[in-house]
Amino acid sequence: MMNYSALKDWHNSHKESALIGRYITLHNIQPLIDKLSGLFSVAVLGYSVENRPISKITFGTGPINILGWSQMHGNESTTTKALFDLFHWFDSNKEESAVNRLLTEFTFTMVPMLNPDGAEAYTRINANKVDLNRDAQDCTQPESLILKELYTSLKPDYCLNLHGQRTIFGVGKPPKSAIVSFLSPSQDALRTVTHSRKKGMAIISDLNEMLQEFIPDSVGRYDDGFNINCVGDTLQHKNIPTILFEAGHFPGDYDRETTRVFMFLSLIRVFESVLLLKSEETPSSNSYFSIPENKKCFFDYIIRNIDLPEIGVTDMAIQFEEKLVGDQLNFIPKIAQIAELVDFIGHLEIDLASEKPRVPADFSFEIGNIIEEIQVNGKLPTTFSVKSNNIL
Repeated sequence: MMNYSALKDWHNSHKESALIGRYITLHNIQPLIDKLSGLFSVAVLGYSVENRPISKITFGTGPINILGWSQMHGNESTTTKALFDLFHWFDSNKEESAVNRLLTEFTFTMVPMLNPDGAEAYTRINANKVDLNRDAQDCTQPESLILKELYTSLKPDYCLNLHGQRTIFGVGKPPKSAIVSFLSPSQDALRTVTHSRKKGMAIISDLNEMLQEFIPDSVGRYDDGFNINCVGDTLQHKNIPTILFEAGHFPGDYDRETTRVFMFLSLIRVFESVLLLKSEETPSSNSYFSIPENKKCFFDYIIRNIDLPEIGVTDMAIQFEEKLVGDQLNFIPKIAQIAELVDFIGHLEIDLASEKPRVPADFSFEIGNIIEEIQVNGKLPTTFSVKSNNIL
């Protein structure tokens, strides 16, 4: 196995500097695609609803076919950044024996942005307001058809379904933020552990072992309820081992630049794990179910023991709404819950010790209202922003 601490150091110095932040569009990645070296082959697979090109990037000459795609949901961009970091890593280190081995064992086919219209609008859905990850059976959308035609013709040995998840997810007891989550999807309603599903489980178990060195107790297992309309479930149903990646929230990292490195490391580890599986007739998946399932238990802020008009002393949760304004992504703090939030944790918590907050006279403490700051007893106001939530 490679030295993952050294890989992390490499990434810190060499990640693709043209891709920073959460709002990543075709405008950002097309120049990078255009300047890829001769190691890579680029082809346009087709066009989105709004006529944006959807490209595949192929490299490697080996017999094991790996297919991956990112930004099926347009507002989930962390894994797209990690893919371009991966391309840069392969190109920069292709003469090294360990990297060269990957290039001779595998043929990689990556679609770095399956939903460019959603990426442009910063939405989960495509331009026809369809969730592509619920369109795997009907394939009503051009983007869905492009992916189906690709996996049908390619006949991949493994698929990597690259996504991102919200800040609300946590893992373990007591919960920690789910920085990274994985899933080997079910392929039937009984959630049968089939041979192909076991392969994914074995790989995820290995990923978890590697990541514990860097983010202990912060790796989650995604819910495996079966839905044949989801792409991963459809592929697993076809006996193609498929791994769902979910790039989550590292505390304070709303740009997902820290999570990005763990996605990069995980991609490389997948390839090494696949090679290990070649020699195993029955993959070992024993530790897969020991990875804690992630759950919705976090808010961006929780204000504890706040004395609210007509309510009394209670807790108040604030969650950022991600809103695109022009080409800038804004994080709008909104009241999400007003209740005794004993089962929830804030990425940042403030205890007002039963004090009454000062807010403008016309402000109403109601769920959904924007709340940018509060002041207590004339003290400096607490401002709710991603900058003040950077608690590293």
